[in-house]
Amino acid sequence: MQSSSPVVKDLVLLGAGHSHAIALKYFGMHPLAGVRLTVVTADVHTPYSGMLPGHVAGYYDYDECHIDTRPLAGFAGARLFASRATGLDLDRQLVLCDNRPPVPFDLLSIDIGSTPAVPDVPGAKDFAIPAKPVRQFLQHWQGLLEQVRDRPDAPLTLAVVGGGAGGVELTLAARSRLVDVLRGAGQSADRLELHLFQRGSELMPSHPAWVRRRFERVLRDRGVQVHLNDPVREVGDGWVRARQTVKCDRVFWVTQAIAPDWLRASGLATDDRGFIQVNDALQSISHPQVFAAGDIATMVNHPRPKAGVFAVRQGQPLVENLQRAARNEALQPFQPQQHFLTLIGTGDRSAVAARGRWAWQSPWMWRWKDRIDRQFMARFLDLEPSAMAEAVPQPDRAPSDPLMRCRGCGSKVGSTALMRALDRVKTLLPESKSAIAVGLDAPDDAAVLQVPSDRLLVQTVDYFPAITDDPFVAGRIAIEHCLNDIWAMGARPHSVQALVAIPPATAIKTEEMLYQILAGAVRALQPDAVPIAGGHTLEADEMAIGFVCNGWLERDRLWRKTGLQPGQLLIGTKALGTGVLFAADMQLKAKSRWIEAAIRAMTQSNRAAAECLREYGATACTDISGFGLVGHAAEMARASSIQLDIQLDRLTLLAGAVESSQAGIASSLYPQNWRASRDLVDCDRVTSHPHLPLVFDPQTSGGLLAGVPEERAEACLAELRSLGYTNSHVVGRVLPQQPGRALITMDGRSP
Repeated sequence: MQSSSPVVKDLVLLGAGHSHAIALKYFGMHPLAGVRLTVVTADVHTPYSGMLPGHVAGYYDYDECHIDTRPLAGFAGARLFASRATGLDLDRQLVLCDNRPPVPFDLLSIDIGSTPAVPDVPGAKDFAIPAKPVRQFLQHWQGLLEQVRDRPDAPLTLAVVGGGAGGVELTLAARSRLVDVLRGAGQSADRLELHLFQRGSELMPSHPAWVRRRFERVLRDRGVQVHLNDPVREVGDGWVRARQTVKCDRVFWVTQAIAPDWLRASGLATDDRGFIQVNDALQSISHPQVFAAGDIATMVNHPRPKAGVFAVRQGQPLVENLQRAARNEALQPFQPQQHFLTLIGTGDRSAVAARGRWAWQSPWMWRWKDRIDRQFMARFLDLEPSAMAEAVPQPDRAPSDPLMRCRGCGSKVGSTALMRALDRVKTLLPESKSAIAVGLDAPDDAAVLQVPSDRLLVQTVDYFPAITDDPFVAGRIAIEHCLNDIWAMGARPHSVQALVAIPPATAIKTEEMLYQILAGAVRALQPDAVPIAGGHTLEADEMAIGFVCNGWLERDRLWRKTGLQPGQLLIGTKALGTGVLFAADMQLKAKSRWIEAAIRAMTQSNRAAAECLREYGATACTDISGFGLVGHAAEMARASSIQLDIQLDRLTLLAGAVESSQAGIASSLYPQNWRASRDLVDCDRVTSHPHLPLVFDPQTSGGLLAGVPEERAEACLAELRSLGYTNSHVVGRVLPQQPGRALITMDGRSP
């Protein structure tokens, strides 16, 4: 949230391209009160086009050439929804997504880039590798590099289709990197063969003649076989057919860009290639609530090439017009420059510079380009939450939405918003179980459950501030966290009741947020057809979510913490590190890929893991949550009158957990966990072990922790991993109680 003002408008940034990155930085410096900012993007690490060829050539690492959207969104006070857009419902003002409910907007800005056009060339879609989406291209590129490193003596032939600036620069960068790999392995560059296919009679037809001639000469001097006037007619598994058939190991497709089909299907005015037509204010000419920038936009009065330089220049006027639109003010026109500088690398730390008719090549031009690119990327590094400025005035709000918010029962969510949200959620729920006598389908004051006489009722409650601003994901994490208590007791969930706190907003936005939270919970409950039987809502300064979960089980299937036995191994089903990672996230120090991996872990149900642990003879179980691994393991050790040896080298940790811990970042609960456990734990042999702090790290929706007979432990781990718990691991060994020995000892050596 950007401010404590009630939310009256939703501004959604679809995509995280260069213009939106600049807009997010601006919003962080100049937030708009009353406007909730949301970023929807499938690629949380946004590639910077200017540095990607240098990354392929090996001059920049991954992080140097990608803008990390999550800390940037955090700086801007924006919610980040990691999801791929599949369409727009412009009548209802919704962004349709592939893995979540639609995202509503009052204002929408689109900056999703473009993709190479793959024409109806037989086999191209099946066997060619498009240069975009960049994430997929880089996966293929890394695979190719690994192949060459593993077998440097094998001949290698590559084909690049598309002789524009992108195809030429990629060809030269790829050759430079592969030659370096081959020479590093003691092999000759003669083993590498490169082919560049161009449909037209010249390379880079939109560039000055000197530039075209220069690059053709550079390519030929480096042994690249340039095929002009030679369109590719077919692509197969290991070959390309143009005028002649060329056998090749990979085919990279770098042709003219197009827009995704769903944009035109949405009803937006688009040009002949599907790009959104916008006016001088970067506003859709057909839908005034929609803006667009970067490659995906075509300025109808000022057409320009699809080049990153224009996306960068559009960032400032875009965000200023978005703020004006939110305040119902007149928009300001923007006119892009006619002439611009292009700097194109030649793959050998040299570059060609061109502006108008002037052009030149030298290593100095590369250094100039490198400096410009690094200065641009530096704008999005070392962000500090405290740097956010005072909010500017908020937009108009509905007269019926008061600014003062009451406490007590006056803080409940209004009945209209509540009932509308519940009516929508009911369509997602399974049919009511017969054991629920009174539930959401009735207006009564409480849920009524029929308790089977032959079973035990297991009941648990959890409630905490949301760990992510995405209400759908937050709902999923919260219910999985609470259900862990049910799985750890050996029970099956029967029904739940929800406890939800929502920041103040207009009634329709409150309804939508409540719906998204409960829809996330329902997504997690669907595999067991568990219904939501009731609950309670209120307004609060921040989103908080909790659940009361009920479960049934037969008495002889009850798991307790008292059942650990000497000779067992203690197995954990998930990696550790959520506490320190989200502490880093709050400080804008976590990489997006770390947080996305942590979210995938937290939204993974422990249901199948519990069944597997029982199959392999588990006699005691708990879940790892707020007290950390040591805190919960100590509870089991005391209850079972045994001792534990935790083997730090065998623990599996989430990516980024060690780096964040070593940077001095820790959860606010970490010091209490350390103080509560230090008298129980012998850490003398492992005081400098990098994993040590993480055994005290509080976990949200963590793994199960269970004792399994040692002779069955490896088979149990193999089964867990086959079920998708790829980070399951041995935590330690269960030992007989010995007088004078600490309850838990730490071992830094693999057994």
